[in-house]
Amino acid sequence: MPVLGAILVPHPPILLPQIGRGQERGVQATIEAYRMAAQRAADWQPEVLIITSPHTVMYADYFHISPNRGASGNMSAFGAAEIRLYAVYDEELRQEVIRQAEEADIQAGTLGERDAALDHGTFLPLYFLQEAGVTCPILRIGLSGFSPLEHYRLGRCIARAVAVLGRRAVFVASGDLSHKLKDDGPYGYAPEGPVFDQRVTQAMSEGDFLQFLTLDYNLCGRAAECGLRSFQIMAGVLDGLAVQPDLLSYEGTFGVGYAVAVFPVTGPDENRRFAQCCEEAERARLAERKAAEDPWVRLARLSLETFVRTGKRLEKLPEHLPTELTNRAAGAFVSLHLHGQLRGCIGTTGPTAESVAWEIVQNAVSAGTGDPRFTPVEPQELDQLEYSVDILGEAEAVKALGDLDVKQYGVIVSCGGRRGLLLPDLEGVDSVGQQIEIARQKGGIGAKEPYTLERFEVVRHT
Repeated sequence: MPVLGAILVPHPPILLPQIGRGQERGVQATIEAYRMAAQRAADWQPEVLIITSPHTVMYADYFHISPNRGASGNMSAFGAAEIRLYAVYDEELRQEVIRQAEEADIQAGTLGERDAALDHGTFLPLYFLQEAGVTCPILRIGLSGFSPLEHYRLGRCIARAVAVLGRRAVFVASGDLSHKLKDDGPYGYAPEGPVFDQRVTQAMSEGDFLQFLTLDYNLCGRAAECGLRSFQIMAGVLDGLAVQPDLLSYEGTFGVGYAVAVFPVTGPDENRRFAQCCEEAERARLAERKAAEDPWVRLARLSLETFVRTGKRLEKLPEHLPTELTNRAAGAFVSLHLHGQLRGCIGTTGPTAESVAWEIVQNAVSAGTGDPRFTPVEPQELDQLEYSVDILGEAEAVKALGDLDVKQYGVIVSCGGRRGLLLPDLEGVDSVGQQIEIARQKGGIGAKEPYTLERFEVVRHT
């Protein structure tokens, strides 16, 4: 059986004593479990390691596979340049994975490498594996903005490529868990952090890989997770295979979750094919969400779907809209998400149309087809899009930073005729300083330029 098993490991540089300088003692259980997992992998005598890392090259719409014959890396970014590694790439396997991905209509390949050096998400697993005596070639693959199912499908392509070439392969899923476990941690605390870690570690201990594919996007985003998509690819690599799950350790000492788990393959198991279950769960989730949409969101959906499918803008409003939509004017933002990732967001800070309804109609089309950060929405994406609509209150001057609250108020940063706006209560925006900085950059306002601040409240519809 070419796929021998998988190991799931974190990648905090602090595990290395030259970097931790004593702090590594706070995660000693992780270090010991890491060495145990590496030794288990060495005992399988692999001919190739396939490593997925959140910190190598990553694109929203492409899986990047590292090119060239090999790569080196060091820990100079963490103050330990003397720790160096070199890895040889399995070029034949790389080409076969790309071929399998092409046949499966998955966008994957070697284009667009920005930095050839081994990233720390690859370096840390290799450090422990080489310490355990593993010296075989590797394949390094990045994550993407694609759906959980697409990551799973890439994993199946990897497994097929391994089988075609007859390689004895071990898959290495590199990834930390939540970064939001403690108030005094480097990223602060969110209640979703411990919930996320509890659910994924339970999935690891039970070998329930379907959980990796069906976790709520909002939970994952607010938990600031790192490695879930690595785990989703791992689930695809182990598609149709029985495993003996072994969660060796879990720690959150420094406010970031570190888990180490081992999944040796014990034979085939047709009951462990999760793609169809994942598809069914996602369809049910989207249908439930769509059924719960209020008139504001339904109008945004109708507007964009009409334009994308017919090329024409909505000419008439639906009947029986609430008077709040038709009898007043206000600025509005329409945001689109696909597979938990932003797919477009366009809005107006004040009214530009005769009513809120027409404001939403025009901004929904702009969000789907005119956001310069994204390509226009394609017809096949429409059924998978999730919408939110923010209706803006009147802006008021901010006299002191204490008047701002990232959860309650959006902010407008102005300098001359330039303005940058950021909505309130956005995922990943946790401080007033961060909120102002993002809005300033959006407005093209330099760091040393004087600016004024305004705040506004919104009514959010999802």
